[in-house]
Amino acid sequence: MKTRHFLAASVAALVAGPAMAQQTVTWWDFLAGGDGVRMKALIEEFNEEHPDIQIEGTTLEWGVPFYTKVRTAAAVGQGPDVMTYHLSRLPLGLEEGVLTPITAEDMEAAGLSEGDFFESSLNAAKGPDGTLYAVPFDIHSIVLYYNKSLLEGTDFLDDNGELTGIESLEDFEAALAAVQENGSSAPVSYATGDDGGVYRVFYTLLQQQGGELISEDGEVLPGDSVEKAETAIATMTKWFEEGWQPEQALYEASVALFTSGKSGFHMNGVWEVPTMIDLAESGELGFEWGAVEVPQLMDEQTTWADSHAFAIPVQGDGEMDAEKREAVMTVIGWMNEHSLDWAGAGHIPAYKPVAESAEFQEMEPNATYSSLADNASYDPRSEIAGVASPAYDAAVNIIAPAIHGYMSPEEAVEQIKGELSRAMN
Repeated sequence: MKTRHFLAASVAALVAGPAMAQQTVTWWDFLAGGDGVRMKALIEEFNEEHPDIQIEGTTLEWGVPFYTKVRTAAAVGQGPDVMTYHLSRLPLGLEEGVLTPITAEDMEAAGLSEGDFFESSLNAAKGPDGTLYAVPFDIHSIVLYYNKSLLEGTDFLDDNGELTGIESLEDFEAALAAVQENGSSAPVSYATGDDGGVYRVFYTLLQQQGGELISEDGEVLPGDSVEKAETAIATMTKWFEEGWQPEQALYEASVALFTSGKSGFHMNGVWEVPTMIDLAESGELGFEWGAVEVPQLMDEQTTWADSHAFAIPVQGDGEMDAEKREAVMTVIGWMNEHSLDWAGAGHIPAYKPVAESAEFQEMEPNATYSSLADNASYDPRSEIAGVASPAYDAAVNIIAPAIHGYMSPEEAVEQIKGELSRAMN
């Protein structure tokens, strides 16, 4: 009996033909902490579901080291098959020639279409001629975290315990004064001594005035953007002079000021949502909290934002074969379809079928601030902007000293124009 079964199985295998060769997809990312844990879990789940496609993942150091390694590896054809990529760094990637176009056939292989993504993230994933060079995975931005305990008895907490009444800069500053009166020693904390914290708040205030950091033709602070940049820096300086924001706070210290109950508000990325949730669930937070889109403090409702995306680097002088590329696009499509798990890190899925799903709409506080996806202000389309760029260097080297009183807003803006203009050359 066993012999007959064996022979039958052998004949069936011959009729079916040879098994499809397994594709190994080499993957690079820069995701550490909670992001890294979630991504590794997604990779493991993908591998379990796809015996014919296996992801071999490597995590590299975030920032300049990652993008430098991508550039050198792609040039000699020793880079990954797919990699995570900040859309704010896309202009530099295009200048360096390390990214391959994502074609309509690629998107079809992934089971995706351009209409599946928020317009803000999709536009940031395209080159100047409209060619797609990356597939967005999320939209991440700064949000306004708030301490409900320090807002009790003020005009800024409604009957449901939700933030209310902040519709202008004057309203926000009144709220800062109110939480200060309620015992807050640092009414609004953000990383006032770090490049990212300073840049993101500054850029949000600049964009809310309709200002430009770098124009499409490469001019730094064109037209009346000089005055708008001065206003942004003057606003941040006032928060320091009034004792509302911490002095030279590094990233970890700015978070600790909020989680310890000393700050009424905290401006930071959505990626700190898991920190707040974990501390609240363990009983270590000590107060109720919430998070909302950064309110409209100036003329327009918008907030600094960026996206993690997936990109396919050039392969030196060669080209990726068709079967490997189809496997890579299968990975990218699957990741977007499963981005609800990624949203657990605080992010907003860039893939609208997930962002608009009932499951995501029940995810808090993500659903509360998800409106920012339509109001996102991405970094200028310039090779000197984006994460770990000269624009971020200017934030920590020029804007940070200015908001602590070491130079005037006018002097700071003059230095920014000079530094970034020189970086263009």
